[in-house]
Amino acid sequence: MICDECGFDGSRWSDDDLERTLAHTDDLIGFVVAGSPDAVVLAARPLGGGDDGDIISSAHNVMHRLYELAEIRRTSDAFEPMVGTIGSMQASTGGVPKHPVTEATIGPSGIEGDGQNNRRNHGRPWQALCLYSADLLGSLTAEGHPIVAGGAGENLTIRDIDWSRMRGGLTIEIGDVILRTSSPAAPCHKIGDCFVERDWNRIDHNERPGWARWYASVLAGGTIRPGQALTITA
Repeated sequence: MICDECGFDGSRWSDDDLERTLAHTDDLIGFVVAGSPDAVVLAARPLGGGDDGDIISSAHNVMHRLYELAEIRRTSDAFEPMVGTIGSMQASTGGVPKHPVTEATIGPSGIEGDGQNNRRNHGRPWQALCLYSADLLGSLTAEGHPIVAGGAGENLTIRDIDWSRMRGGLTIEIGDVILRTSSPAAPCHKIGDCFVERDWNRIDHNERPGWARWYASVLAGGTIRPGQALTITA
């Protein structure tokens, strides 16, 4: 099953991807509509399309629903585009920290050659890339936290945008590469060494809104480099 509208490609999804995505349906919808004046109305609308009980169809319904909500919000809730640059790029074959790379080929699963040691909470197609603010990294360092780019598992850092405006359903264009934000990345003990007193919740979305890393899916791939300009739109 391939959907040209929402970007869903059933061949990319494992059974675990499908099941765990369905379990996160309410959260993913919430991250798209958060802060919208129409959030309650949008979230209450039923999922589009039929559901014949097939897990792939069910997951597609969820992902297409996120696309529909983002489209509705785009027309009803003005979003001033943000323009920034790639500060750095990082990858590893698994685990943290991720290490600097000077050029990256972005494919459906993120940076080619990048991986995760634990796929239980990572690696869904809507978690293809982990993004963070280079400016917030600087602020965390100024607070005394021993954090560096890639230390908390982020693949890309982005400079010169207002990170507090990040939400689900945004489009990021970097040359030919097109990404779509999905959800904040929940911090865990594995990135504890990046923080004073191992306080990894310093970048928890629920405790510190505007400080979390964000996941994104890949709608179109290509090659990117540090310093490259990017645009974030609704």
